[in-house]
Amino acid sequence: MGNDTHTDDVRREGYDGTGAGAITPDGCAVEVWTRLPVGDAPDVIEAAVPPGARILELGCGVGRMTHPLVDRGFTVTAVDESAEMLGRVRGGIRTVRSPIERLDLGERFDVVMLASFLVHAGDVAVRRGLLETCRRHVAEDGCVLVQREGEDWHLNVPRESRIGTDGIARILSATPVGDGVNSVHAQYEFPDGTWTQTFLSRPLSTEAFEQALADAGLQVERYLTEDRTWVRARPLG
Repeated sequence: MGNDTHTDDVRREGYDGTGAGAITPDGCAVEVWTRLPVGDAPDVIEAAVPPGARILELGCGVGRMTHPLVDRGFTVTAVDESAEMLGRVRGGIRTVRSPIERLDLGERFDVVMLASFLVHAGDVAVRRGLLETCRRHVAEDGCVLVQREGEDWHLNVPRESRIGTDGIARILSATPVGDGVNSVHAQYEFPDGTWTQTFLSRPLSTEAFEQALADAGLQVERYLTEDRTWVRARPLG
């Protein structure tokens, strides 16, 4: 089941993608996201929130994290701006099609989740909107989980990693384009095709990251992983 609060499949400025199949407004190839492993994210999330919590997942994509969380007993409302991404989310899960920064469901959730490094949006106004959406939807005694980039993410380039048994993900470059923003170029190579994504990302020091949360009425409670990429925050005041 789902509802659609509108979005147009127009590419966001500074974002692009190539390869077979649908490309989302931020340049993601839907086909690639169906192949990316979820890793230990569901374990990190499960350990950080109450059992059976109601989770609002912002930027769910194809349901890479949605499905494991539902399988573990959580109730998930999955939000994405791409109809093609939401079309891969299993039947029965509540989906909402909307740009995250414009979302207002008029509801509060035990947990609001902003993963996939979305907090590093190149446009400061978009980032502010993302975090304000988190604050608007989290219960006063709830928490917000944010996934942020590693400290050297933009410096350690080029780099590559394996995807399953036959794929390779490469971050080819992170090029400054002004105002503290980098244009990042990624490539995903499989035996049956190659896809690329270009997107804007704003590196954030720990101080800048925590300040961005505070500006939206959120406070870091603790870093959940050794690399400090997963964070649990609470509403201020």
